[in-house]
Amino acid sequence: MIAIDAGTTGVRSRAVFTDNSPTVASYREFTQHYPQPGWVEHDANEIWAAVVETLNEVIDEVGRDRVAAIGITNQRETVLAWDRTTGTTFGTAIVWQDRRTANRCDELTAQGRLDMVRERTGLVLDPYFSGTKFEWLLQNRDIPVDDKLALGTIDSWLIWNLTAGAVFATDVTNASRTMLCDIRTRTWDPELCEMLHVPMSALPEIVASSGRVGLTSAACGVPGGIPVSGVAGDQQAALFGQACVEPGMAKNTYGTGSFVLLNVGETCPPPTDGMLTTVAWTLADGTTHYALEGAIFVTGAAIQWLRDGLNIIDNAAEAGPLAESIDDTGGVYFVPALAGLGSPWWDPYARGTIVGITRGTGRAEIMRATVESMAYQTRDVVDAMVAASGTELKELRVDGGAAIMDLLCQIQSDQLGVDVLRPVDQETTALGAAFLAGLAEGVWATPAEVLAQWSLDARFTPADNRAACDVLHRQWLRAVERSKGWES
Repeated sequence: MIAIDAGTTGVRSRAVFTDNSPTVASYREFTQHYPQPGWVEHDANEIWAAVVETLNEVIDEVGRDRVAAIGITNQRETVLAWDRTTGTTFGTAIVWQDRRTANRCDELTAQGRLDMVRERTGLVLDPYFSGTKFEWLLQNRDIPVDDKLALGTIDSWLIWNLTAGAVFATDVTNASRTMLCDIRTRTWDPELCEMLHVPMSALPEIVASSGRVGLTSAACGVPGGIPVSGVAGDQQAALFGQACVEPGMAKNTYGTGSFVLLNVGETCPPPTDGMLTTVAWTLADGTTHYALEGAIFVTGAAIQWLRDGLNIIDNAAEAGPLAESIDDTGGVYFVPALAGLGSPWWDPYARGTIVGITRGTGRAEIMRATVESMAYQTRDVVDAMVAASGTELKELRVDGGAAIMDLLCQIQSDQLGVDVLRPVDQETTALGAAFLAGLAEGVWATPAEVLAQWSLDARFTPADNRAACDVLHRQWLRAVERSKGWES
């Protein structure tokens, strides 16, 4: 299987072999656009070009005949509009981090729409989600609303291109993040679409996460005839890639942001304060699992900012050694609310805050405070999740770029008071997409066989001194209070 992992800052295509052969992968970064404070945009054509380049490189190396299927995983709430007959995009894509529709979400809350949105979608009224972004596109760009209009997330854009326009579809996990989908029926909701002035005719068909969607077309610039058989938003793909296929299993991905997901089984739970309810996946036989999710907007992106914005490091690989070069931050706390605060605060008006700075504060203290902030934010989410659901977290499986740092994993274990498990293969979003595609094509017969694919790299156990960890976390919460509501 080949997984296309279309993330927030780059695209990776990766081969996953059933015989544990060394992986083959190709990666391309793409441009981040910041036209105004709080706005984040991507060029969808640049993303597609990166997919073509990386996918062809991997197929050329492994051989077309060895490719059983393609799986897609993607940044979830990012939206774009295009013409279904020509493929012409109507401007840039609006990225999940974008906050331009915060005022619109406030209006909807004031109108009393929050309870309906939470009950039907499992989400909250926040500019993070796709619905108000779609509405903004239609109201602020010259987009003809006709039978040629396509409104979609990145997965639907890639499916449409890979099949040369033959298939316009999105999987149920991505649909569940739009604020337009009833997660119990897993269909577009007419009332929600009307509320946000989104024509249902412009939305893609909702399909299962594991199941053949279509075949690639040589007309799109990649080898034709390859089944596209697995699709999932990045965090749901990571949950599957971490083999969290049974209720009660949980993972955290430290990527651009961080996302804690807890598999809660086949029954959709009621709305949970501070948490999101989302579709974890739907298999080809219709089996659907749900998950509780805590969404943290900025973790790895903070390291990227320290690299590109402040020049504290030259590359991300320096972050771990620099943070480990000192024993503590000297009282410095960094709340990386660079795109507002997500779970459990849901404050789009929060802004990044660094407190506790003294003349002794240097590069290392700022970097360690950044690493610690990842663990503190995760604890905030887990504490809210446990309090709301009554389900104790037994262990946490971790992945993502920052999970390579032993320091982060140990701090995370200390803060949560449970073991943190890091797998051998940490590219779990790509693995999840490949597993879902392989299930659809019979490479693996059951989710239990997927569970057997998971293997442990390192286990981190919590420190005995919980009191000291709690003191540090209380100080962190004081810093969070100073970041909240900064913009008005």
